[in-house]
Amino acid sequence: MSDFENEEKTEVIENTEAAAEEAVGSTPISLEKPELPEEPAPVRKAAAHMTASAAALNAEGEIDIRRRKPREVKQIKQSRISYEKKKGLYGYGFIALWFIGVLYMFLIPIGQSLWYSMCKTDLVTDPAQVQEYGMNGPGIYTSWNNFGNFTWEFTINADFPKNLADSLIETAYTVPLILVFSLFVALLLNDKFKGRTLARAIFFLPVLIATGPVLGVINGDMLSQGVSDASQFSALFKTDFVQDFLQFMGLNNISQQLADTVSDITSKILNLIWDSGIQILIFISALQQIPVSAKEAASMEGATGWEFFWKITFPTISPMIFANLIYTIIDAFVKTDNPVMQQVMKSISDWKYDQASAMAWTYFAIVGVILGIISAIVSRFIFYQVD
Repeated sequence: MSDFENEEKTEVIENTEAAAEEAVGSTPISLEKPELPEEPAPVRKAAAHMTASAAALNAEGEIDIRRRKPREVKQIKQSRISYEKKKGLYGYGFIALWFIGVLYMFLIPIGQSLWYSMCKTDLVTDPAQVQEYGMNGPGIYTSWNNFGNFTWEFTINADFPKNLADSLIETAYTVPLILVFSLFVALLLNDKFKGRTLARAIFFLPVLIATGPVLGVINGDMLSQGVSDASQFSALFKTDFVQDFLQFMGLNNISQQLADTVSDITSKILNLIWDSGIQILIFISALQQIPVSAKEAASMEGATGWEFFWKITFPTISPMIFANLIYTIIDAFVKTDNPVMQQVMKSISDWKYDQASAMAWTYFAIVGVILGIISAIVSRFIFYQVD
């Protein structure tokens, strides 16, 4: 190729570069990849099917597609009453009905009985007497007698002091017998043997049947409730079969004193079993609270059953012995066959509310003093286990 052709090519290239520079301008061409604009982040759509999930999503700032409008933030009203006071008010609300019942059916009758004991009561049914006394209708008219009823029961009425003495003597020897018998039976029933559940039910059965109509059947006084021939049913529960058996064997003719003694002992044994149901149940519950580890440790130390009873069992259940003692004393004083209670109930049936109330309040005061003395003495020997 000639020099002329080479110069011509060089000139063409230079002209082309110059034209390119004029077209683009003085800005240099960059070979790097141009930056693209950032795309917006995709909206995460989540459906919350539970209230707790929806609250979590809203708390994280995410969108709940169920709501088109944002939730309005409501300010929680603060109560002026604290939470502890609210709980106290709820408790008072629950016992309000009980308090009304106690006030209407217990406290008011007690106050009325106390007023009767200090007054002379008259049953007024005649319209002329109603008008004379200024009463609104038939009822009981009371007049103050300066505590004459309390003087009457100890000076004029000879039956009340005698019945009170008999009641105290009977309680003095029946309460220890009931406690010893119930503790002995509880120790037997606490061991494992066949038929233990049936034996427990038999000893607790008198507690279940000694109330309501069943007790009326036993006493033979169901005629007032419209049940005819109640005496036939009550004959099933009588203890006269011992007397009949002695007469059948010919022992009744030998000695009437022997027959009466056997009959009396049998009756007392049956009454002892009859009055021990609650005490046996309480003692069984106390015996089951003795830890097995105590018995195992005592056996490893070589303690006998007698030593285990007096050194571990008896001190452990001593609080329940004290509770059974108080319960048995109260139960013995308020039994329907108690001489004082029978006299009080007879005065009530004769509409002598003043005399009945005076005897009842005197009896209540004496029983309260006895319970206070016994509690002060026995409580010193009670062992309370402290954890």
